[in-house]
This record gives sequence, structure tokens and C-alpha cells, in this order.
Amino acid sequence: MDAVEAHDREAWLALFADDAVVEDPIGPSAFDPEGEGHRGPEAIAAFYDNVIAANESITFTIRESYLCGDECANVGAIRIAFAGGSAVEVDGVYTYRRSPDGRIAALRAYWEADKIRSVP
Repeated sequence: MDAVEAHDREAWLALFADDAVVEDPIGPSAFDPEGEGHRGPEAIAAFYDNVIAANESITFTIRESYLCGDECANVGAIRIAFAGGSAVEVDGVYTYRRSPDGRIAALRAYWEADKIRSVP
């Protein structure tokens, strides 16, 4: 989350294992029409460039966090500010699984597009 909020592409990409997957959101979406996730370094870098970097800012508000073994589930909201001043917020559950080498093996986001709301 810190790397995303800081717009630090290289720091964010370094967090992922070579065979990692990003599913944000899980299932078919405008970001992933087949719903298979963004797998491996090139696909995860493209996700960063096309989804994360395209925004003015992204901030996280985590209300609850649950750590179980090598996985963590965060419950909260993500606020996305766009160039031009508009912003949206979406509630969700955001999960992370750690690989044997301590990097992220899977980032999975549970949120619903029809529940995205405009915010000031």
C-alpha cells in the first residue's frame, strides 16, 4: 500500500514473486476481461502502468486486518483521485498471500464495480 500511495512503481513491482498473480478485482472486469488475473512480472507491470499509475492518487483506509499463516485479509476502502479533481471510493476485502521467499504470491481484491461511489 505504501508503494502505491507513493507512486513508486519499482518498489511495488519488487514486492511480487516471479510467478505471482494479481486479481483486482477477482473475476472478469474491464481490467481483466477473461478473469484469469495478471500473472507474472510483465503482466503485473502492465497492470501497474494501466490501472495504478493512470490515477492522480490512491489511498487506503484499512478498518480491519486479519493475518492467518502466510495470508492476510484487509477490510477497508480505497480512494482513487483522477486527474481533473474527481474521485471515487470503493469498499472491499483485499487479500495477500506470501510466497516461500517472503514476496507476494497473490494479491486478490474483492470489490463490486456497481458499489463504487463518487466522493468529494
